[in-house]
Amino acid sequence: MFAILLLICLHGLAQSNFDAVDQLLKQNQKAFGGGYVMLVVKDGKVLYQKQGNPDFTAKTPANIYGAANWMTAALVMTFVDEGKLSLDDKITQYIPLFGKYMKGYITIRNCLTNTTGIKTETSVTSVLSKQKFETLEDMVNSYANKHDIAANPSTEFFYSNLGPNIAARVLEIVSKKSFERLIRERITGPLKMRGTNFANLEGGGTNPSGGAQSTANDYINFLTMLLNKGTFEGKRILSEKAVEEMEKSQFPDLPIKYLPRELTGAHFGLGEFITGANASGGSAILACPNLLGTAAFIDNCRGYAAVLIAEKPNEEKKPLYQSLVNLVGEAVGGGCQ
Repeated sequence: MFAILLLICLHGLAQSNFDAVDQLLKQNQKAFGGGYVMLVVKDGKVLYQKQGNPDFTAKTPANIYGAANWMTAALVMTFVDEGKLSLDDKITQYIPLFGKYMKGYITIRNCLTNTTGIKTETSVTSVLSKQKFETLEDMVNSYANKHDIAANPSTEFFYSNLGPNIAARVLEIVSKKSFERLIRERITGPLKMRGTNFANLEGGGTNPSGGAQSTANDYINFLTMLLNKGTFEGKRILSEKAVEEMEKSQFPDLPIKYLPRELTGAHFGLGEFITGANASGGSAILACPNLLGTAAFIDNCRGYAAVLIAEKPNEEKKPLYQSLVNLVGEAVGGGCQ
């Protein structure tokens, strides 16, 4: 009996460490559309789980918008692992149309690092509302012939959703399979992400950079795979080299043309932000937050992964990413050596 009481007390103390996280989520519940789920996992165990209402659970699918970029980048890296393409291949090798419109020097790496030089909107909501294409091919072809080139590739950083969609289209061409089939076969299927798809709730065809829906349980599986250097439940999804490349700061010295204000100072890996470093300069905190409700991040120093998914975010707002990182880090404890 004493042992049971001790476990209950210890459990209560552990939960109390997350009181500040509880408060932050409660304060922002209205902006989440009423429902939200937050999960924190470390060493294969759930440290923290919180939901805003009983109807929106860790198994409930919701639109994750820009957090889809991380999965799309991981899918590209499975092809790199297999030697089917290189990050430094030019897009025109697969989509010659880009050469016709003065975009012949864009590489796959540029597409995954927001350095294509292609001009686009800076408002997340404006971009999403205009993405009404029947197919991914139509969408990407429109980038070639309807969007101006504002800067040479690899010369400035401009955060947008165009690049990941171009890279995803390259995968369709290389494999002769649809993006939806590829992501299911190589990422969501092996990771048991049964509630995840790219049906694009905003309407139109597939949108790899912002049209996915997922669940907290699903997305935490994806983050756990990355935290484990490419393995999930004993099965290798990505090579360690691929995960290291994703986490490496790409083009760190470029001028910033556009970046959400709340992420000022962050670097960019492949499909992910890098907002912290360990003592030796390695990537410590990795994330793929967006302005519409989802915050997903990995703390390599403390060895945990976390995801927040909102039910129905209805406005562009200041993301909670940095506040969550700080508060969850304090709750978990430890840090970089």
